Amino acid sequence: MAPKRQSSLPPQTKKPRLPPAPKLEKTATSLDLLKGEKEQQEAIEHIDEVQNEIDRLNEQASEEILKVEQKYNKLRQPFFQKRSELIAKIPSFGVTTFVNHPQVSALLGEEDEEALHYLTRVEVTEFEDIKSGYRIDFYFDENPYFENKVLSKELHLNESGDPSSKSTEIEWKSGKDLMKRSSQTQNKARRKRQHEEPESFFAWCTDHSAAGAGELGEVIKGDIWPNPLQYYLVPVMDDEEGEGEEDDEEEEEEGLEDIDEEEDEDGGEEDEDDDEGEEGEEDEGEGD
Repeated sequence: MAPKRQSSLPPQTKKPRLPPAPKLEKTATSLDLLKGEKEQQEAIEHIDEVQNEIDRLNEQASEEILKVEQKYNKLRQPFFQKRSELIAKIPSFGVTTFVNHPQVSALLGEEDEEALHYLTRVEVTEFEDIKSGYRIDFYFDENPYFENKVLSKELHLNESGDPSSKSTEIEWKSGKDLMKRSSQTQNKARRKRQHEEPESFFAWCTDHSAAGAGELGEVIKGDIWPNPLQYYLVPVMDDEEGEGEEDDEEEEEEGLEDIDEEEDEDGGEEDEDDDEGEEGEEDEGEGD
């Protein structure tokens, strides 16, 4: 038996399977996404650069505005002084101004008002660095409530803008401490508040908490101090407006009365014409 002949051909091997060719559409989409993300990142970086320039200009503007404010504060001082001298000639100017202001009057009890009748003038002084705070001085005549001639309250703003304050200690005369009386009559519901507001004007004067530090001070400094006359004259202005409204109402009523009278006259003439017409018809009937 003849031996088997070995094949001279090399053994067949399986061809490796090649990965499918990527679709052109998907490749293009991926490139577009990468390009879009890159453009967005570049835009964000440019926005940040522009914003830094804006912030730099804002800081520069704040410094220049501060210099302008300081300049004009000095120019205003002689006029503030002259105004204070004139206000001192008007009895109860200060208390009337406070009573007519809605936010200040909310802190005034009857005894607060009585004590404030001795207030002769109020002065607001901004610190050299305006952004750091200001002082309010309340000047009083001799009065039965306290010994002080001047009550001062300083309000300071730290770098973060949080207010703090310090003030004159009020030297109450015997039995005249309005803060004790106010606390005795304080509403029980308000005691439950975590950040309780001052319950009276004089309590605010000595309140150094965050709640009492700046709010009323800002009202006096920013609203009353620039033009106290507008609040002193509030009732007069309201009366003038009320009189004007009453005059308008009277004119309207007179106009309506005139219209009614004309209508009555027209109605009377029509009745007379009707009567004459009826009489004429009766005469014609009798003639027939």
